Amino acid sequence: MNEKLSRLDVPARLALDGEELTARVERLAPAEGVCGTAWPALVLYRANSTGVPTCAMYEPGLGLALQGAKQILLGQQSFLHEPASYMMTAVDVPVSAQVVRASIDEPCLCLTYRLDLQRIRELLPEVQGHRGAAVSAPGLSMSPLDGGLLDPLLRLVRLLDTPHDLAMLGPLIERELLYRLLTGEQGARLAQIATSGSQGHQISRAIEWLRRHYDEPLRIDELAMRVNMSASSLHHHFRAITAMSPLQYQKQLRLQEARRLLLADQCDVATAAHRVGYESPSQFSREYSRHFGVPPLRDVARMRVSDAGTAA
Repeated sequence: MNEKLSRLDVPARLALDGEELTARVERLAPAEGVCGTAWPALVLYRANSTGVPTCAMYEPGLGLALQGAKQILLGQQSFLHEPASYMMTAVDVPVSAQVVRASIDEPCLCLTYRLDLQRIRELLPEVQGHRGAAVSAPGLSMSPLDGGLLDPLLRLVRLLDTPHDLAMLGPLIERELLYRLLTGEQGARLAQIATSGSQGHQISRAIEWLRRHYDEPLRIDELAMRVNMSASSLHHHFRAITAMSPLQYQKQLRLQEARRLLLADQCDVATAAHRVGYESPSQFSREYSRHFGVPPLRDVARMRVSDAGTAA
């Protein structure tokens, strides 16, 4: 009888912990947008209304939607990020994200925990049975949320109110959180990305090189040699993880950086195009319009109006 009650208590406990975590995040993130915390890897997000799709680079991390929902596009794949599931990003992936459920009374509240692959790599020898799986899933995926992940995240957020405790206990909770990830549904894929010599780790190295050299001409054969893969294998596994080819990935990096430069008022359109690696400003404008839906200057003006409305 007690055992049956214990099993019934699990979803109830999960719901209560989720409610507490939601309330704490709402208090800690009173303003719209991204909100950092005293624990650098932990970032909060709030939106009081639905919005338009925006392009972003998702770094390796664990994400929880505590209230509301976001629609996330990776290539042609669509994900609904909402409560009761967690999102894991194993590599840097360029996405389009849109808040699709939010209001003043029930804002969209999200929590992201950035993953340090080096720390995961150090933990791997102590975690048995979660290596060697083939990497075929995309770099972003969703899984059902369970208490094993929710509990350490809640305890870490509680510690934000006691900085002295956070400094001492935070590293212990982080270790537990990484262990729970590695022994959970996404563990094999995360281990593959972190394991030196694996195909997942080779693709991670290719992505790192592209992010550092996005403004340079891309030669697939040279990139494949850098990560010790054949050109065909690089193409196949790169697309399996990022849902796009290396050339498409580089193009998204270039366009997002150009958008950042234009929003920061650092240069004109032609200069931005040149800085990110385009020889032809007209080609840049065409590709920018296809990617963001409108030409560069109109896009920047639209985003500034949107930002001004949010600030107000």
